[in-house]
Amino acid sequence: MARDCLETALGLLEIVADERILRRIDLVKEWGEEQPNPVTGQVKAQLQEYFAGKRQQFSLAAMPEGTDFQQEVWQTMSRIPCGKVVTYGQLAAAMGRPEAVRAVANAVGKNPLLVLLPCHRVVATRGLGGFSAGLEAKRKLLALEGVEITQKGPFSEKFLFTFEKNCATI
Repeated sequence: MARDCLETALGLLEIVADERILRRIDLVKEWGEEQPNPVTGQVKAQLQEYFAGKRQQFSLAAMPEGTDFQQEVWQTMSRIPCGKVVTYGQLAAAMGRPEAVRAVANAVGKNPLLVLLPCHRVVATRGLGGFSAGLEAKRKLLALEGVEITQKGPFSEKFLFTFEKNCATI
């Protein structure tokens, strides 16, 4: 596996890929042994564009490891556009599993592709909810995307994204 690191506004991101596919992006505390390859280089370049405000979508070959259910959550979550948020309940409903809010939230929290799969765009009904990299990182990512964060109540309607219909693909 190839590894590369990128210093960002969130902190240090570690990028892990094989010779063709991105496998993981994690927030780490220190530099590891870097062994970059063309895939990690492409990921690093697109992340730099994102953090510079020049990119809103990623075009990368990625295959995160997870259960079928996690894959379904991540696939549905990937449809949330930059600058919008959805609640955990809306995400579960979009998958056709409105009763599975807690399971969906758990899968969101296990996202192996930080930033690339936009788990930061999934929020609680009345606020930010959680975030594996910490709430300050979630605030920074949402602010970078132009989402206004208030300390009271839910997000403004202008930032809410509505899935058109059940969009589960698995």
